[in-house]
Amino acid sequence: MAHYTQKKNFGALIIGDEILSGKRKDKHFEKIIALLAKRGLDLSWSMYLPDDPVLITTVLKSTISKGDVTFSFGGIGATPDDHTRQCAADAIGVPLILHPDAKKEIEAVFGKDAYPKRILMGVFPRGASIIPNPYNRIPGFSIGNHHFLPGFPVMAWPMLEWLLDNRYRYQHFLSPDVSFSINVEDAGESQLIDLMRTFEELYSSYKIFSLPTLTKTGRRIELGIKGPQSDAQKAFNFLKEGVTELGFKWKLNQ
Repeated sequence: MAHYTQKKNFGALIIGDEILSGKRKDKHFEKIIALLAKRGLDLSWSMYLPDDPVLITTVLKSTISKGDVTFSFGGIGATPDDHTRQCAADAIGVPLILHPDAKKEIEAVFGKDAYPKRILMGVFPRGASIIPNPYNRIPGFSIGNHHFLPGFPVMAWPMLEWLLDNRYRYQHFLSPDVSFSINVEDAGESQLIDLMRTFEELYSSYKIFSLPTLTKTGRRIELGIKGPQSDAQKAFNFLKEGVTELGFKWKLNQ
């Protein structure tokens, strides 16, 4: 019997009032996409969240039940506005405890000065595993396929790479999706809706996208598909033929 590895979805949660208020510019989103792409992976979804414990807990319950690989950035410090550790514990219904491996790492850096405050950064949901932090040794933590990282890029990005190359190496370049698109001239999205709906019914394993642009000479829509390589050309041919039947001119995007 043939065996295959199922391709996972990867998502991101970026947490912090300072991001939503504009006091700090988010740097994680573009970097996540780049680090995933380097390994033949895609970001399936992302969310920005405020420092709101009720909302964070609600979202974590949802994403944990969904089963996607999820990277959460921010809110795992020990200050009063860092809620993510408690929210993660509440989401899975377990208490926070001092993780023995995190305790060792923090004590190795700070010695007796780890107490009474710094050691709190090693308090994680019961059953969590730690994520090594090469910058200052204060670890992040994982609950299944959910991984909780600091908000500081200098710490978070090496930790994210460690996860991708250790926990998810088997996902690298695993049946990468392909994408094809055409530029449709002088068409409005409303004129393509029926074709797009028919496409989704016939080729449900593919995503169809439309990106409208206003040009000096009129309108243009980039119309394309993304999905498994197996039937991609057949699906794309259906889309091109459909646009031609509607009477619109189009050009292939290289």
